[in-house]
Amino acid sequence: MTHQRIRIFQSDFWERTTFIHPIVPLIMWVPVIAALIYRSFGVHSLSLFTFSVMALLGVLVWTLMEYVLHRFAFHFEAKGPFGKRIVYIMHGLHHDDANDPMRLVMPPVPALIYAASLFLIFRVFLGARQIEAFFAFFLIGYLAYDYIHYYVHHFAPKNPVGKYLKHFHMVHHYSKEGANWGVSSPLWDYVFGSLEKKRVSSR
Repeated sequence: MTHQRIRIFQSDFWERTTFIHPIVPLIMWVPVIAALIYRSFGVHSLSLFTFSVMALLGVLVWTLMEYVLHRFAFHFEAKGPFGKRIVYIMHGLHHDDANDPMRLVMPPVPALIYAASLFLIFRVFLGARQIEAFFAFFLIGYLAYDYIHYYVHHFAPKNPVGKYLKHFHMVHHYSKEGANWGVSSPLWDYVFGSLEKKRVSSR
């Protein structure tokens, strides 16, 4: 059965730019991650301890950013038509057509712009020696988010962790949109009291 997509743009060119194969983030970011890890040891000579701390911090900061973006940017209650249009393109479309496999990951150009901007911001706080280890694992956190998100929408997990994450995210989609803002982890929903465990009402 052919998936009936929601059209966003009248222009065929701009419409095509919204279709991104899920493998694209992996192809884009794995070489970058490998280079950052290599440079952390080969150029910056980080100790294993410092590298490990930066790795843990990178993943942790990603999970917080995932939560904050989902809660406050993707579900922002815009007032005007332009703002509402932007929020819809960013995330509202996903709620209206949650199972479109070609609209689950960010297009490459904005992804590169956001990543470069965040790298420069984090570099101010972490310094030139430690930023690359941190950012490698920040990107690993992002990839985990992308593929967990794809997994829970397109597969029926058999393992307990997969089942939990799928149920956790489906509650957000189908039972209580104002809860369960995390996708790859419920950590910050526990911290900020936005966890909802109730049964999904529909699929």
